[in-house]
Amino acid sequence: MTFHVDIPESVASSLRLPMPEVEPRLRTELAIALYAQGILSFGKASELAGTTRYVFADLIGRREIPRHYSDDELVQDLNYADGQ
Repeated sequence: MTFHVDIPESVASSLRLPMPEVEPRLRTELAIALYAQGILSFGKASELAGTTRYVFADLIGRREIPRHYSDDELVQDLNYADGQ
């Protein structure tokens, strides 16, 4: 399922961004906001933002948004580190 959000032209034209930057910037801002509120996981937020997990980690770090780190994510990271 894919969702599309309609942004009123008056809002889109009021953004202080070049038109090619509008969609990726809005996706990134939405991803950051949803992650910060605990609505979206880190991996899915980075996917929504269209970035790698490393780039997304840098984005939230610069905004001083605490990283939500679950037990499941710890297990996944440990398994990855062990080459599993």
